[in-house]
Amino acid sequence: MKNLIFIGILGLITLGSCNSKGHEGHDHEATTHNHETEGHDHETEKHDHEGECSGEHNHGEATDEKPQSEAAEGHGDEIILPKAKAEAAGVKSNIIEPAPFQQVIKTSGQVLAAQGDESVAVATVAGVVSFRGKVTEGMAIGKGNALVTISSNNIADGDPVQRARIAYEVSKKEYERMKALIKNKIVSDKEFAQAEQNYENARISYEALAKNHSAGGQNIPSPISGYVKSVLVKEGDYVTIGQPLVSVTQNRRLFLRAEVSERYYPYLHTITSANFQTPYNNQVYELQQLGGKLLSFGKASGDNSFYVPVTFEFDNKGDIIPGAFIEVYLLSSPIENVISIPRTALTEEQGIFYVYLQLDEEGYKKQEVTIGADNGKSVQVLTGLKAGDRVVTEGAYQVRLASASNAIPAHSHEH
Repeated sequence: MKNLIFIGILGLITLGSCNSKGHEGHDHEATTHNHETEGHDHETEKHDHEGECSGEHNHGEATDEKPQSEAAEGHGDEIILPKAKAEAAGVKSNIIEPAPFQQVIKTSGQVLAAQGDESVAVATVAGVVSFRGKVTEGMAIGKGNALVTISSNNIADGDPVQRARIAYEVSKKEYERMKALIKNKIVSDKEFAQAEQNYENARISYEALAKNHSAGGQNIPSPISGYVKSVLVKEGDYVTIGQPLVSVTQNRRLFLRAEVSERYYPYLHTITSANFQTPYNNQVYELQQLGGKLLSFGKASGDNSFYVPVTFEFDNKGDIIPGAFIEVYLLSSPIENVISIPRTALTEEQGIFYVYLQLDEEGYKKQEVTIGADNGKSVQVLTGLKAGDRVVTEGAYQVRLASASNAIPAHSHEH
């Protein structure tokens, strides 16, 4: 019993020394331990009061910094991208203000060569084709430059140039003979007129063939200056008179033919212009910047189609390829006071669209938006943005990567 009392006294002395060191949180007085009645065995429970007094108790960090609850709030949804990294990544932002926009009808279409800007070289004689050097699609060609040669040497009818020369010489002799006889009224005026007609026809035919004739055969020149659009024959093919050989285009004026669903027919009269996007460079072209104009829109759909054609004409100031199939954004009635952003500002995640707002020099915030009309370059924003918001318009994906990166340093500056 004396030993138990002695141990209890030692415990009280130890607890008192702990309280004297100012540990907040341990309130040994409030804990009414009755060591005598309860018979606590401190050795069995192994209460290490010396360890507690030595500072091994962690009762929260008592520092001069912000409380832990405030630090947890911080800038929870803010993305930090240092200014130097943003500039290196090409991140740019602009303040969004309401501006006029236009209703858009999105459809598909095709770029076609304008009338008069395309011509076809055809065979003037029958024979076997051989190319004059390399003739490939897209190569530049000058007017009058030889494209192919047609040889008739082994054809049963013989060389047409030689036949035309013989016919010309015979008709010329007959004409000159008749010309001498008509003075003496030996031949009638009708006979002389017939001889003169035969002579003129033979002369025209021979001169046309002889002009482009060479030892290898009949040369077929390019009818206009431009670019080879398509080669319609192969080396060694047999062709007949009038058969198309090579198509040449100047690419100066082009047609844009859009196919519009019949359900948009009531709105076709409101269409003023169009934007279009090509599949080979994904660039969006504006007809207003290409000298474009609306030519016509169909009054009915085709026999085997449910689409109505809408045709524009424009200057080919870029590298637009005739024949290409394109996405078309037909611009219709104007809308006032619309919040719109460039398409480059949008990011998409599982069908939901987002933009990034710039809060300060280094802080950004992800913002969900609902989009409306899309003209290929800009998008109408229905919800999620308001006038005066500063939106990242270029480099949005760089900001998105920064939000997912663990390498971005923690935000240290105050707002």
